[in-house]
Amino acid sequence: MSNRRDFIKKAALGAAAVSSVGFSGFAKEKEDEKEGALEFPSKKVKKPVVISTWNHGLPANKETWKELKAGKSALDAIEAGMKIPEADPNVRSVGYGGYPDREGKVTLDACIMDHNSNCGSVCFLQGIMHPISVAKRVLQNTPHVMLAGQGALQFALSEGFKEENLLTPESEKDWKKWLEDSKYKPVINIENHDTISMLMLDQDGNLSGGCTTSGAAWKMHGRVGDSPIIGAGLFLDNEVGAAAATGLGEAVIRTAGSAMVVELMRQGKSPYDACKEITERIYNKHKNHKDMEYLQVGFIALNKNGEYAGYSLRSGFNYAVSDDEKGHRMEDAKFKMSWDK
Repeated sequence: MSNRRDFIKKAALGAAAVSSVGFSGFAKEKEDEKEGALEFPSKKVKKPVVISTWNHGLPANKETWKELKAGKSALDAIEAGMKIPEADPNVRSVGYGGYPDREGKVTLDACIMDHNSNCGSVCFLQGIMHPISVAKRVLQNTPHVMLAGQGALQFALSEGFKEENLLTPESEKDWKKWLEDSKYKPVINIENHDTISMLMLDQDGNLSGGCTTSGAAWKMHGRVGDSPIIGAGLFLDNEVGAAAATGLGEAVIRTAGSAMVVELMRQGKSPYDACKEITERIYNKHKNHKDMEYLQVGFIALNKNGEYAGYSLRSGFNYAVSDDEKGHRMEDAKFKMSWDK
């Protein structure tokens, strides 16, 4: 009998031990899950923050910031900011006054994305001053993500947008000069203008973003770059962070650049390290490519803490930042190599 009692006692103790280990393991698993939930519990969140590419990002940021502080929605604020360079004829790579394709036609790409992963995009759009606004209407008023070419134009006109000539005399003059030799070599970074991409962390801690561009100068008619492609020119995950690209779109498309930057942030990398790693991945995949002679690619990234960074393949890339702490300013991105290498 005593042996039986000892056996039951030992069995009960063993079961309790197993239960304890099992519970402990479960608790540890839950702790691990919590640690991997990307809630950033140990850091103070800085918000709102707006970051956008290049010098023309600064006036865009200021307008976005003003609208955000006035109580406008994140998408409305981004749209308002993006419309500034789109309407500026001196910004020769975005909207009105942008360099045309090799046939002398200004074709535009844009996209916008909110914190719920709702997206709107237009590509190969002609004759509309503000493609970012059309992209937002695609998000709001259609079941689709992207509209292209003539279909995008028809949609824009049905939404009340006005068709107009976007080729300014200055850009037409430059195009005709280019026709004398007709050598295709994208002018990226050299004159410090390219796509404008914008990312925002708003007062509620939600992410959103947008891109707009007239694309590479003298491109083939019908060419579409990375800017309107969700996952290439722009991507965000509201649990993690947001990223956007600038530079030669073909290289960004080949590597799903912005989506990969966000995925690295999901794995715990900082915005800087994520941008740097994907830029270096693009370099490794293109170092023997025919495009390498003029290849420039840059990324900006913003995480849920309000931490941000930029990084580029070659020197010269800068970006605009706006926050309550330091106001509006330009910052130079770190880079892998100089243009003379």
